[in-house]
Amino acid sequence: MHSFPAVIDASTRIIILGSMPGIASLDARQYYAHPRNQFWRLMGDIGAAGPELPYRQRLQALLAHGVGLWDVLHSCVREGSLDAAIDQRSAVPNDLLPLLRTSPVIRLCCNGNSAYAALQRHFGQPLATEFSYIDIRRLPSTSPAYAGLRYADKLAAWRIALAPAPR
Repeated sequence: MHSFPAVIDASTRIIILGSMPGIASLDARQYYAHPRNQFWRLMGDIGAAGPELPYRQRLQALLAHGVGLWDVLHSCVREGSLDAAIDQRSAVPNDLLPLLRTSPVIRLCCNGNSAYAALQRHFGQPLATEFSYIDIRRLPSTSPAYAGLRYADKLAAWRIALAPAPR
């Protein structure tokens, strides 16, 4: 499996990082395409980009808010959509460090524990040394597989994390 290109522009200050798109997203060629994934609902309730917008407009709206999307992993072997099924030996990370060296990003928001663990596994040391100014946040997963938190609590965590970053 291969992830999508980064959705980032020169004004991106916050990048939301997933681990690897699920089957529904890969089939649709869209970030967070599974109908039960709460990502776009959360973005709409935060005021960034709701599910009522066509996909391209959602991406444009996120970028207008200084928010980008990408995945920690570029490719991996995985049966199904669950992050737990990723064969870690096959995981190849995206080129995050070169991007960070040339961008104004100051916050990385990991969509769930798996994205956070992959970020730490593949980039922990350079993030701690070269990019210590970047705020890294582990957020509750928007995946339908994660039902351990009420929607209102997820919304509160995501709202705080996506508050406008200082320029």
